[in-house]
Amino acid sequence: MDGNGRWAKKRALPRAMGHKAGGDAVKRTVEAAKTLGLECLTLYAFSSENWKREEGEISDLMNLMRRFIERELDAFVANGLRLKIIGDYKAFAPDIVEKLEDALDRTKNGERTLAVALNYGAQQEIARAARLAAEEGDITPEGIERHLYTADLPPLDLLIRTSGEVRLSNFLLWQSAYAEMLFMDVLWPDFGEEQLRAACEEFARRERRYGGR
Repeated sequence: MDGNGRWAKKRALPRAMGHKAGGDAVKRTVEAAKTLGLECLTLYAFSSENWKREEGEISDLMNLMRRFIERELDAFVANGLRLKIIGDYKAFAPDIVEKLEDALDRTKNGERTLAVALNYGAQQEIARAARLAAEEGDITPEGIERHLYTADLPPLDLLIRTSGEVRLSNFLLWQSAYAEMLFMDVLWPDFGEEQLRAACEEFARRERRYGGR
């Protein structure tokens, strides 16, 4: 979900307003995923590298996370959405961890999944999974996959990056091995059903061969 800061800068607004608009885009996109019948939507919300940002911006992001959980949790439950966290979310402030764990518990029976990457980095995830696989004496692709944060999620089909940047930025590196990728020029706060639908239509036109020919 890239482009919050640039969206705000284009409008001469504080970066915090860009993040707020990005939160509104999350809500629109989650609703659009339901409309389009998507089984699982994964959002990269806070990377393990984001701690390098200025303290004020990190504080704004943490407060946005608090408000988003408080505002949207009842709707998640009512709409049968299961929340899944990938990453080391327990590194956040205790009150945020408490809110997240309450949300995980209240949504555990949901039929569709919203996976949110929080304090997540794919290289760290792979190293962690390989270490755990080694402890079991099973350093194989299957052994590593069992210990990924995404082990209970369906395979990654389509990876979308917004804002025109063409890189993965340490996101789902293992899972992206045969995923289709789409890099869109739209800034994240302007993303919604129209863009998600267009991405799904582009995905449907692609031929997936998994190295077979």
